[in-house]
Amino acid sequence: MIKAIVFDFDGTILDTETPWFEAFREAYRARGAELSLETFSACIGTSLDAFNPYEFINTLIEKPVEPESFKKEIRDRHAALMKQVRMQPGIQAYLDAAKQAGLKIGLASSSSRAWIDKHVNLLGIAHYFDCIRTSDDVNKVKPDPELYRQALEALNVSPQEAVAIEDSPNGSRAAVAAGMHCVVVPTPVTRSLAFDPACLMADCLTDVEFERLVADPLALAK
Repeated sequence: MIKAIVFDFDGTILDTETPWFEAFREAYRARGAELSLETFSACIGTSLDAFNPYEFINTLIEKPVEPESFKKEIRDRHAALMKQVRMQPGIQAYLDAAKQAGLKIGLASSSSRAWIDKHVNLLGIAHYFDCIRTSDDVNKVKPDPELYRQALEALNVSPQEAVAIEDSPNGSRAAVAAGMHCVVVPTPVTRSLAFDPACLMADCLTDVEFERLVADPLALAK
């Protein structure tokens, strides 16, 4: 029996990732360069250590961008695109169902605590979470399992008693490495990427019946 659900944030609760890709792609194209989704995907669901799109552009153009003005351009465009973004389908229903069922609810994100606090408060969902773990709490973010392991410890559940809700390969690898069940609902920028075969894939969270998932996630994945 599942006792806890741990949500990723970016791409899972709120699709912040598609606007990031669109903002970077527009900025690259304005300078005569191309940023492929395959290249950009290296930084989805993890830190910018693996791939930094703010710096990568300088390998494609002759005149380097001015770092601070380029970052401001990207962030301003991302903020504008985010005005059209709403909470992902099925998230509110899952939060309500988990709370009503008495499950523990966690959030594990590779983003900063300030970023998470800002958005969960804007969405009005902060009170649902019994624990929140972010990049501020760990030495390594996803795909390292440390974020999920800390969340499991805080929730006082075993890995097999918890389900992670994810959208990215890096996030799903972290959940599987932590020994958890994992449901993956890809975004437009992660849909074509390769995921761990142990994960349950769904086009939308509304396609995954909450009661069946909590009762037996292994049976649902078959």
